[in-house]
Parts: sequence; structure tokens; C-alpha cells
Amino acid sequence: ALSQPFPTSHRTSCFASMSAQMLASSVAASAVAPRFGKKASGVSARKAISSVPVRAARVQAAPKPAFAVTASSEKTAIVTGASSGLGLYTTKSLIDRGDYHVVMAVRNVAKAEKAAKELGFPTGSYSVMELELGDLKSVRNFVKKFRGTTKRAKTFQALICNAAVYFPNAVEPTYTVDGFEESVGVTHLGHFLLANLLLQDLVKADDMGIDKRLCVVGSVTANTNTLAGQVPPRANLGDMSGLLAGLDGDRNENAMIDGDRFIGPKAYKDAKLCNIMTIKEMSDRWHEETGVTFSSMYPGCIADTPLFRNHTPTFRFLFPLIQKYITKGYVTMSEAGGRLASVVCDPQYTTSGAYWAWKGGGDQLWDNYWDNSNRESAFDNKPSKEGGDMLKAKKMFDISAEVVGLKPSEMGPKGGNGVKMSLPKMPAFGRN
Repeated sequence: ALSQPFPTSHRTSCFASMSAQMLASSVAASAVAPRFGKKASGVSARKAISSVPVRAARVQAAPKPAFAVTASSEKTAIVTGASSGLGLYTTKSLIDRGDYHVVMAVRNVAKAEKAAKELGFPTGSYSVMELELGDLKSVRNFVKKFRGTTKRAKTFQALICNAAVYFPNAVEPTYTVDGFEESVGVTHLGHFLLANLLLQDLVKADDMGIDKRLCVVGSVTANTNTLAGQVPPRANLGDMSGLLAGLDGDRNENAMIDGDRFIGPKAYKDAKLCNIMTIKEMSDRWHEETGVTFSSMYPGCIADTPLFRNHTPTFRFLFPLIQKYITKGYVTMSEAGGRLASVVCDPQYTTSGAYWAWKGGGDQLWDNYWDNSNRESAFDNKPSKEGGDMLKAKKMFDISAEVVGLKPSEMGPKGGNGVKMSLPKMPAFGRN
């Protein structure tokens, strides 16, 4: 351990250098990245890269329980993207508690079943349901099928929107089934529709001794209050003209939320910013009426997450080392999964509209570097100026509702009581 702290100028230059290296890596990778999008005959990037071998996930030790189990009845939680990474280990953490049945909402059912068996999930502690967030029809079909599982719908207590796609080297956009740019279409719009549809089900479900929770996973890269959030390209929704136009543009315009030229990593950051703002707006509209606790969170940097599978081999090798030994923001998938599970279970996380983060192994780089011991308790992190702009959040929410085709009867806990939208005449969305 260092006996004396670095001078401020030394610390600043150290982290500035790290940021510059990360940016240089991203720019260099973009120059050699394969191009997807229209030239791929409409095939999404996720399908286009499906033949690329991915290193097998390492099985990690089970996390220590974050709190004692007190409830005797089995609750139901839905976790999207539960076949790998953070979603899989969140599922494991919830199952390890003993009082949760987890619905693994995934694209690849066989992959999820295999992962569940490899981690030894007990029979009856989970079920797998198909959900393609890049297809709004699939989202609606998932909700319909879930409502048909009477026991699960009755005991529904938590929705965790975790799935995401990230194309850091993409220079041309790819599209969802509905014709939306894929990063925002999957990470934001798919979850936006899912969360709004299932809110009524959360409210109708039995009360089981704890407030019901709806959590969407955020990202430090979407919060420009942090050093990581300052690494270009920065999250910025601009005037949201691209979202208003339906996100079906090309590499030059209207594939991005701000309507500007397409930049792969910025599309992901913008989607995550929308996730954070969506939670704040849902909380503002419906927390007091429903008692549902809405939150977003950043579990720390899972530097070896499958989310980075589309990055360069050099990045995938160096990034975990940087996070472990320089920023000390690294967390294992097991620890991160425990954190996310605690946000929807632990009584201390009842502040609606919060953006939870951790000082130890989190997004507070100075705290990580000088004191990495506080890894248990989270705090309500302050969002960026844009992330906390509730007028902009309302506008983004209203546009998103129109884009995904939410009906008035589907808005709000009882239907028909969503805030009325006053938008200009909207175009017909999608490329189909």
C-alpha cells in the first residue's frame, strides 16, 4: 500500500492518461472493425457475430447472502438477459436466497437452460421464457405468456431489466426487427415497453411483505458526473430528433437519439442514459400511487462481462487489468449479481427514483483507489445534469411511448392514466 497519497496533479494525470488510453483504444479499434447494418442485408449485429467464438464463462463462487431471509412465501422475479453475465449471476443470487423463483427472460432458451444446469440451479427455482427485446411483438408475447402463468403472475414482486447490447467498434447502425437502431432499440425501447406493460401486473400481484421493485440497470458511462462518463463520446440526447424520427436513419443522421451521425459506443451510452431517466420519470408519475419502488443502479465494472464480446482482443485483455489494479472499480460477476439482487430485495433500497452505486468497486474512482473496503452498502448517486432534467425525462418518456406503440390503456398502473402527450405529428415508425 502507498504510505502517502499522490499529489492531486499526479492523480489527475494518472486517470487522465487512463482515459486517453481507453479512448485511443476505442478509436483504433473502430478503424479495423467490420461494418454491419444495411450491408449485412438487414441482419442484426447480434446475429451477424453469432459465429464468432466466445470464451467460455468461468464459474464463480456463490456470493455471500447480503441479508437474512425472512419471508417464507416464494416470490417471483423476472430478470432479462439472464443467460449470461450479470443477469445470470443476479438470477443465481436470488435463487440462493431461497425465497425467489426467477423467470429467466432470454433470447436463447437452450443457452439459459444450459447455464442454469451448469450453476446448479435447483429444479423448480427458475423457469425460462423467450424474450427478444429487439422485437416489440416478442415483448408483448412474453407479457401475455407470463400473465398466463397464474402462480408466477400472482407472486410477481420484482422486474429487473438487465439485458443490453453494445457495439463499441460499429461505424454503421444495425436495426431491430421493428427497424430501430439496435443499441437503443434493445437496451432502451424494448425494456421501456416491457416495464410499462408489466407495471400493471406488479401492482395487481399479491403483497408479500416487501415493496414491489422495478429496477433497470444503468451505467457509469452514461453519467457524465463521473470520470468514466467523461470519456468521449459522451452520452447526450440532444434535441432527441432522431428518437422522434423513429431511429431508422443511416450512418449520417437519425439513427442516433440526437439525430446526429452514428457512433456505436455513444448509442449504448445514450440508451443507458434513457434507462436512468425512464426510472426517474416512472417514479415521479407512479410511485406514490402504486407503492412500487423504481430504481436504477450501476453494480461496478464487470470488466470481463460478455457485454464486451464485440470489443477488440487487446481491449478485452487490458481492460480487466486496468480496472483491477489502476481504477480498482472491478467487480466479479458474482459480486455484481449480489448487488443487483439486493437492490430488489433488501429493505434499505426503498428510495424510489434512486440511482444506486457503490464506493468500493463502483464508479467513485477516488474512493476505489484510496479506500476499496466499503463494498457492501450502496448510496444514491447524483445523476448528471441531463440525467436529472425531469422536463427532458418527461419528453423522452412520451416520445418513447409513442415510438413503441403504447396504448392509453397500457399507461400507468390502472391504464388510461398516463400523462397526456403533447407531441408534434409523429412519423410512421420502423423500417417495415
